[in-house]
Amino acid sequence: MAAWVLSECGVRPIPTFFPKPRTGVSSSFFNTNSDSIGVTLFNTTKSITISSSFSRMCKDKNWALKVSAPVTIPFLDEDEREIATEFDPSAPPPFTLADIRASIPKHCWVKDPWRSMSYVLRDVAVVFGLAAVAAYFNNIVVWPLYWIAQSTMFWALFVLGHDCGHGSFSNNAKLNSVVGHLLHSSILVPYHGWRISHRTHHQNHGHVENDESWHPLSEMIYRSLNDATRKLRFTLPFPMLAYPFYLWSRSPGKKGSHFDPNSDLFLPNEKKDIITSTVCWTAMAALLVGLSFTMGPLQLLKLYGIPYWGFVMWLDLVTYLHHHGHEDKLPWYRGKEWSYLRGGLTTLDRDYGWINNIHHDIGTHVIHHLFPQIPHYNLIEATEAAKPVFGKYYREPKKSWPLPFHLLGVLVSSLKKDHYVSDEGEIVYYQTDAKISGN
Repeated sequence: MAAWVLSECGVRPIPTFFPKPRTGVSSSFFNTNSDSIGVTLFNTTKSITISSSFSRMCKDKNWALKVSAPVTIPFLDEDEREIATEFDPSAPPPFTLADIRASIPKHCWVKDPWRSMSYVLRDVAVVFGLAAVAAYFNNIVVWPLYWIAQSTMFWALFVLGHDCGHGSFSNNAKLNSVVGHLLHSSILVPYHGWRISHRTHHQNHGHVENDESWHPLSEMIYRSLNDATRKLRFTLPFPMLAYPFYLWSRSPGKKGSHFDPNSDLFLPNEKKDIITSTVCWTAMAALLVGLSFTMGPLQLLKLYGIPYWGFVMWLDLVTYLHHHGHEDKLPWYRGKEWSYLRGGLTTLDRDYGWINNIHHDIGTHVIHHLFPQIPHYNLIEATEAAKPVFGKYYREPKKSWPLPFHLLGVLVSSLKKDHYVSDEGEIVYYQTDAKISGN
């Protein structure tokens, strides 16, 4: 068994070379500098040939005069060379956060409140325009088109409120708070409760235990869930309807609520903020109840209820795919192996085709995770500028058709195989529960 290893591709033989272990090897075997690590690899069978040849030559007193080149040069065959040069996404990067920051043009950091407000006015006008058109025609052909378009616009409103929460909307904290409350409350999101937990997510991205949203379950927590809960978590469409329940009770293994000022999500000095957001959320809920009496519950369901659940599906889809579903497994970290930079480098950019502009380029996510203070309208330029620094740590997103239907396949595939991570280890990868995957 010692001659075999378990990889993400299954069980395979241990390669015949020996890469640098993390500890316990003399530094004389490696050429190192501050930027990179070079490792000399030897084929074991060929090394034996060298040793035996060298021993025979030592019997000849004049061997040094007869040798003008090495008897045998160690080399790697094609398969070994491919493995030796394989990129390891969990390795510490040869660049720093400061290197990435320095590559981004200075104007990308500038927040323009007028430009930000123009996007708010545009999106709000579209939302009311769509509702007016749907209510006017009020027929079976228009309603499905309205639900798709309006749910996407609700998601766009969320993204603008998301900018407010990060302070990338403007440099004015009061403006950010007012606009954030108006946008998020209108789609039943408690602004400050979300803002603070989302800040926790960014500060701990890629950390198994400390990350806040869509983080992996440890095997122990996963095994403690009943079969129905596991099925709901990994079987469509249920994971795409999780967000309202997460707001109320968070993820398995975590306690607290985004509406409760005494939740361990929040610091004591943040209680007033949570109360403010909960009051705003309650006011919006009361308004919806009033509208149901005015226009009737069925009309409210068609105008607001169905688009709201469509928005929830957008939110869960996008946030999940920013951290899951790459064709190569990506690491999650614990302990000393985790750092803000290494965690951020495991996030993913996604291309949404025509939707990119509508939802304010939120798919340009890697730079946003590392530098959330950059306004959304500068994320693409900042990403292009930083790509030479990222190198292989940046994973180019697959180009989308006008509508991103290809991402549904990515989502289904990930939910079938990304179930839990080991309880131990500082660098871990998702493992698969065969009962869920159906294999």
